[in-house]
Amino acid sequence: MGKNFISCEKATTICDKSQYGEASFREILKLKIHFIFCKICKCYSSQNSLLTKLFGNYCKGLCKKEKVLCSEDKEIMKTYLKEKMEE
Repeated sequence: MGKNFISCEKATTICDKSQYGEASFREILKLKIHFIFCKICKCYSSQNSLLTKLFGNYCKGLCKKEKVLCSEDKEIMKTYLKEKMEE
């Protein structure tokens, strides 16, 4: 692989780092290039972002000390995610 092409494993690592503001500009650029050729990693990134956003928004109002979901809340989130994935 060339210096601007990364493996799927590296792409998912950068994706995770990117969500927490830990990825460098160069890493993000490599990730964007990888997404042009790899739709699976692009999909992973979308789903991962959705989960992070959903869980983060959920916990802002409901989680006081621990970020833990009860079974009922997990089912609500599963239903929401299924609806989002069908859009």
